[in-house]
Amino acid sequence: MTDPKLLPDFLNSKVDEYNHPSFIKEDPISVPHQFSKKQDIEIAGLFAAIFAWGNRTTIINKSTELMQLMDNAPYDFCMNPTTAALKRLMKFKHRTFNTTDLLYFISFLQAHYSKHKSLETAFTMHGKSMEEMLTGFHNYFFSLEHTPERTRKHIATPARQSACKRLNMYLRWMVRQDDKGVDFGIWKNISPSQLICPIDLHVARVARRFNLITRKQTDWQTALELTEQLKKFDKDDPVKYDFALFSLGVIEKY
Repeated sequence: MTDPKLLPDFLNSKVDEYNHPSFIKEDPISVPHQFSKKQDIEIAGLFAAIFAWGNRTTIINKSTELMQLMDNAPYDFCMNPTTAALKRLMKFKHRTFNTTDLLYFISFLQAHYSKHKSLETAFTMHGKSMEEMLTGFHNYFFSLEHTPERTRKHIATPARQSACKRLNMYLRWMVRQDDKGVDFGIWKNISPSQLICPIDLHVARVARRFNLITRKQTDWQTALELTEQLKKFDKDDPVKYDFALFSLGVIEKY
């Protein structure tokens, strides 16, 4: 891909190729797709997104294991955890995410859902820009008493210049809606045009190859830079190109 004039058509073709139900099976989004209840989708999606670093098969397996430990009813489990049920979680671990982190996540979800019907408000109550939403979500998430310091590393924030890849991916899942059946589109108070493209080392490598980003770091400003470039191709739904960039990097090894 040497001619920049051909890039939009090329990326659009890759979106069409990968934004397809066949994409779901081998992607962490397959975990929330196991559910139909809105709150179950939100919770399963949050855990799958937070676990999304490293091997995708392992991410899916560990997320599915956690859902099974929650009786495949994560919302009911978080709202009404019994001592015996919580005891089952004591040995759960995924990389650096351990039982301490898991119990705090459950405490937060229980506290939030006791006042709100959807996890969407955990983001939208803090402002209108995505930076405000993500920064506010981080602060809100850790607003409970006795927050474990170790758990803070699992929820990123633009305030620390993180690219917030996993949360941006989660928001893509919840917000984007099209006729392809991959993303859920169950959150209606955030527009797809507000989303920031998830960016990790794979996406960044492809984006630099196509001259979509110039920054050497892969941080929050880089995520903003990439998203602004993608808006030139589709201002209303720039993050659909995550399908193309991710798949070119991870599947096609660009």
